[in-house]
Amino acid sequence: MGVVQAKIQTVEDIYGLVWNSVAGKRPIEASYHGCHRLFCPQRLGRNKEGQLRVLCYQYGGESESGLQTAGSPANRRCIALEKLSRVKLIEGAWHTAPNHSRPASCVVEADIDAEDQPERAPQKGQ
Repeated sequence: MGVVQAKIQTVEDIYGLVWNSVAGKRPIEASYHGCHRLFCPQRLGRNKEGQLRVLCYQYGGESESGLQTAGSPANRRCIALEKLSRVKLIEGAWHTAPNHSRPASCVVEADIDAEDQPERAPQKGQ
């Protein structure tokens, strides 16, 4: 039996996947703090300390604090990009809550924001 080499995702790899998720409004499946999570990144950038952060809306999977009902602003998460693992883009509906750009303290310097992206048109293959 041979040894299987697992591809380790670098922070750059993860940044690229999250960027593509925001740009294409596609959900992500990932592991964070040992929990399997399904979420839609809303903003990618840096916090006031200059650390990479993702403001996202978690709609499925596990959470240390638990998930509220669908559409609840309480399902927003501020995630440290470097603590994500096993990140992959998945097919599915885009989930969010009103005023996704709040709390602004998560990402003060946005590299990309879902509100600035055109709406997806699944019927056109986008």
